[in-house]
Amino acid sequence: MRIFITILILCAGKGWSQQLQVCSSRDSLPVPFATIYIKNSFLSFGKVADAKGKIEYHQAEDDDSSNYTLIIQAVGYDKLVKVITGIGLNKLKRIYITPSNLNLNEVVITAQYAPTATEQSVQKIQVIDKEKIQQMGAVNMRDVLSNQLNVRLQQDNVLGAGMSLQGISGENVKLLMDGVPMIGRLNGNIDLSQINVNNVERVEFIEGPLSVQYGTNALAGTINIITKNPGTKKLTLATTGYYESIGTYNISADANVHYKKHNIQINGGRNYFDGWNTMDHAFYFPKPQIADSSRYKKWKPKEQYFATLGYSYTFNKLNAGLKTSFFDEKITNRGYPRAPYAESSFDDYYYTRRFDNNAYLNGKISKNWTVNALAAYNYYSRIKKTVYKDLTTLDETLSLNNSDQDTSTFTLLMSRASFVHRIDSSRLNYEIGYDINYESAFGKRINNQLQYMGDYAGFATLEYKPIPKLIIKPGVRYAYNTLYKTPLIPSLNLKWTLNNKHTVRGSYARGFRAPALKELYFLFVDINHNIVGNMNLRSEQSDNFSVSYNYKTTINNCRFKLDVNAFYNDIYNLITLAQTTATEYSYINIGKYKTFGVQLNNTLKFKKLTFQTGFNYTGRYNDLSETQAVPQFNYSPEVSENIAYRLIKKKISISMFYKYNGKLPGYILVDNKVQQTSLSDYHTLDVTVSKLWYKDRIGITVGCKNMFDVKNINSTAVSGGVHSTSSSTVPLSTGRNYFIKLTLSLTKE
Repeated sequence: MRIFITILILCAGKGWSQQLQVCSSRDSLPVPFATIYIKNSFLSFGKVADAKGKIEYHQAEDDDSSNYTLIIQAVGYDKLVKVITGIGLNKLKRIYITPSNLNLNEVVITAQYAPTATEQSVQKIQVIDKEKIQQMGAVNMRDVLSNQLNVRLQQDNVLGAGMSLQGISGENVKLLMDGVPMIGRLNGNIDLSQINVNNVERVEFIEGPLSVQYGTNALAGTINIITKNPGTKKLTLATTGYYESIGTYNISADANVHYKKHNIQINGGRNYFDGWNTMDHAFYFPKPQIADSSRYKKWKPKEQYFATLGYSYTFNKLNAGLKTSFFDEKITNRGYPRAPYAESSFDDYYYTRRFDNNAYLNGKISKNWTVNALAAYNYYSRIKKTVYKDLTTLDETLSLNNSDQDTSTFTLLMSRASFVHRIDSSRLNYEIGYDINYESAFGKRINNQLQYMGDYAGFATLEYKPIPKLIIKPGVRYAYNTLYKTPLIPSLNLKWTLNNKHTVRGSYARGFRAPALKELYFLFVDINHNIVGNMNLRSEQSDNFSVSYNYKTTINNCRFKLDVNAFYNDIYNLITLAQTTATEYSYINIGKYKTFGVQLNNTLKFKKLTFQTGFNYTGRYNDLSETQAVPQFNYSPEVSENIAYRLIKKKISISMFYKYNGKLPGYILVDNKVQQTSLSDYHTLDVTVSKLWYKDRIGITVGCKNMFDVKNINSTAVSGGVHSTSSSTVPLSTGRNYFIKLTLSLTKE
């Protein structure tokens, strides 16, 4: 390069130092160690960028009008070839290269032997990256999953947001935070609105059972929430403010310190929601509370505090760390003023507290062996308190009705480790591991108020390549449980890469859901309730079959990707709450359930435009078909479309997120008469605009959520004829609202 520069200087007479930075067109961040070649008709020289993506060279006088060819390459990015004059080269300060559309730069770790590109993983794994999370203006996991195909969200304004996946309820979906299981299920679901995403790097989303690796609940799918990597910058400071027009005010801050092999992360914040009613205006601001019917909110006021402290240390080829997280939430349910004088009311308070701690160790322990080990202690508590409130003095008195008060506490002590023997050139690689979980449940509605359950499992998988393009991955898990008999869990995954454009995956896996301590030991008996647990419950089991086809190609800078997927689930020993005597209800294994579906996804990228569209069609089993003349399956469609357009030089991104959730039909039996039910279809649309300023230190996102103003979904039941139709509504969203998000960040290299 210096010879080339010297020749230019001799020819032109004068020269000066010039600097060029290579950045990603995806997020404007530098691309470290990119390779750049500069050539003309006479000479060709190259240079490698530094860790900041910068290349320094000498440029001749700016009257040089001859043509130069720039060739820039980096791992995970498309090759860039650009012809430019010497004058243009002199003016060029920053150049952008495009990440490969085929997600080769996206790395997944869930159920993998090592960090693996999504295209190379044996299982079909979808990634919701931080860019999409930011573009959506997402605050919590409910926001993140609202646009996800094959996911249906449910909303209870006290219990929170739940979900179903592949037509199967959320109690069969495993939720992990950095590989650690999350606890605190209410009616089988973990409240998605309690999972903040301000510190989330990406979400790895796997449909179908992963019970071999992760045990119970990983039947319909597994969602692994990966928090941000600390990085190598000496100091990073950031703060984020978020306002939503329905009365949401959030603030959070992050700090990261890196020194040699040590890293410390601190994150914390507060989310506040003032409550919302259907008739509230588009922009709502807090105002003095009046002791009339307006004090009642359909969407309850909510306040959350959260904090995380993490430390990691890198030595040899291993990474070890500790992390502790705290979450505190208060939901206020103000009651209507009581008749006849409207001077008092009954108010409910719901307090939730999470305290999660974990230690981890991962990396290479020898040339061919790697380890991924976790140990964690999770604490979850939920308290319900009902008070009699005097609206004239604002004094509160605890309600004397025992059923109005409740405290539930759950803990999980777990240890999990997998050891992988892996040689890239070998046909056979394998993994062995153990998984220990010790749970407790405490509460006055638990038999004897305190119960324990231990689960001790071992698992093994192997990857066999009989030919280079075919991978066969069988696995098995065996466990001993202190309270119930556990099944043997097998799985088999296949991946066949026909060529660089075509990939086929297939799998069979058995899934299971262990009876929860509540289902085993629940005891709630008073004048209005008589519900008892069943200590003889067996685990739910399922057989899952899935197949997928992937096609990818590039034509004239237009990159196209097609995914076609199909699945079938057969669930038996379904745990159901049923009437066992004239007055008693209990949990029993009588149910069975099936779902099957097909899914189509397309991704098209052309220059600055990204277009994604998807279609899903799911059939859900109707158990009444066993005894009644009704269809065996009820079918429902879904459609999603995402569009993103980037103005790279101006650092502006415009995004649109659309989803159609089709009508959900069903049948129920009431007084020995079949009633047809349905949940109405609905459309959602979010639009956002993002902009970066001042060396990407200031970022702002503004947008409109739920542009179609969908608030409730109609639920109907028809018992025969148009004159015997009953109708009600279920909550979905707080209607159309507007938000603004501002991020400030500072870094020191």
